[in-house]
Parts: sequence; C-alpha cells; structure tokens
Amino acid sequence: MSNLKEIRNRISSVSSTRQITSAMKMVSAAKLRRAQDAILQMRPYADKLYDILKSISNSLENEADNVFGQERLVNNVLIVLITSNRGLCGAFNSQAIKLAVELAKVKYAKQLARGNVYFMAFGKKGCDFLRAGQYKLVESHNEIFDNLTFENVAPVATEIMESFSRGQYDRIELVYNQFKNAAVQILTQEQYLPVKADDEGDDFVGYGFDYIYEPNMEVIINELIPRSLKIQLYKALLDSHAAEFGARMTAMHKATDNATELIKDLRLTYNKARQASITNEILEIVGGAEALNK
Repeated sequence: MSNLKEIRNRISSVSSTRQITSAMKMVSAAKLRRAQDAILQMRPYADKLYDILKSISNSLENEADNVFGQERLVNNVLIVLITSNRGLCGAFNSQAIKLAVELAKVKYAKQLARGNVYFMAFGKKGCDFLRAGQYKLVESHNEIFDNLTFENVAPVATEIMESFSRGQYDRIELVYNQFKNAAVQILTQEQYLPVKADDEGDDFVGYGFDYIYEPNMEVIINELIPRSLKIQLYKALLDSHAAEFGARMTAMHKATDNATELIKDLRLTYNKARQASITNEILEIVGGAEALNK
C-alpha cells in the first residue's frame, strides 16, 4: 500500500507541475505575439538604415570624419552580452553566455590575458554568470527589459558610443539571440563598433548607390550615424526579447508534453501495482479459506 501511495503522490505532483508549465506556455505565447510584432516592424527599417550607414562610412574620404568607423589597434574590447532576467527557457541563456566567453577566450585571447576584455550585461542571467566567473563586468542593465523602449535604450547606446569615441574601447561586440520564429533562435555575434564594412564578395547593393546628402555630409555624420547605432542596439534587444519568449514557450511546451507522458507511465505503473496488490489479497483469502476447511 505504501508503494501505491507513493505513486499517487507522484502523479499528483507531476499533474501540478504540468498545470504550471502549461500556464507558463500560454503566458509566453501571449507575450511573444507582442514582442514578435515589435521586432518584425523594426527589422526592415533598422536593416536598411544600417546599410545606408555602412555605405556612408565607406564613402568618406577622410576616416577622421567618422570616428565610429575608425579601425584601431585592438587593445581594449567590450563585449555586450544580452540574455534574459529569468530562466526556464531552455538553452537560451547558456548558449549566449557560452558564445560570449568563447569570443573572449578565442578571438580576443591576447587581450583577455592582459585583462583588457570587459563585459556589459543586459539581463540578470548573463550578469550573474559574469560576476560568478570573475569577469570584468563594467556595467549591467537588467531593468531595461521591464520597459523596453527606444527612449530607454538610447542613453545606454550613447554611453557605449562615447566610450568608443574617447578611445576607452577599440572594439565593441554584441552577443545575443536573434529571433527567427517561435521555435528557432539564431545565436548571433556581430561587431557593433567600429562600423564594419561587408567582406569582399558579399552581396550588398547599397555600395552601388550614390546618395545625395541633405543638408550636408557633416549633419548626416553627426545625426544619422549615432541614430543608426542606437537603433542597432535597440533592434538587438528586441530580437533577444522576442527570442526569449519563443524559447520559453517551446521549453514549456516540451515540459508539458513530458509531464503528460510521465503521468501516463505512472498511471500504468499504479494500475499494475494495484492489480498485483488485489491479486495477492485474493490469494491470501483463498489460502486462508483452504486452511480453515482442512
């Protein structure tokens, strides 16, 4: 009987867990819809603006005119890691953290050995890992996801751009999960600053355009380039935000399915144990009756 009671308790526990995972799946699905709409509306504008930015950067005759496109000897590196504030979203956070650490240890191994690789974290999970690993975490912005708007992201982007223009960092990299659909997230690492021209052979038709600058080139450099860089950071955060909900919805869906399968197995085990128990009781009764007859 104790074995049957343990199985009943476990069935009840797994059923409660299934209710929780099912509810989390529905909540994530509702939030995903809003986050997905936000990134899909932003992405065409951000991509086109970034194409124009790269075209302008390559067309400048004097590199000093565009401080955000200057290639310098890489001594100090800032890696901007974007994760989530909460877990229960599969490998969403661990993959981004792994890529950021691998980037520091492989691509910037010399700078890391000299202690010149720094991190900025968006999201509590990445922040906690970097602090526990004793990496150089210069700043964290975990609260940004509470109200993810361009107005809240722009000051942080401005701070990053100013640190690059002052020479505090020579290379700034972004590491985040790009949203593709509810089930797929693309782990992404891209150079944020300096503005990187596409490699030779890449299909980028923007370089073939001859833009007319109004009112003049100086205004474009001072206004369009910083705004474009702010939008690129905002787009990366929107991508990661939507990808988080997609990953959590998928993880909770799998957890709910696994709980359902486990409940089926437990009920089968319970029925078998209950049948065996009833059979033993019948055998004991029959045996006792036979003994009395004799």
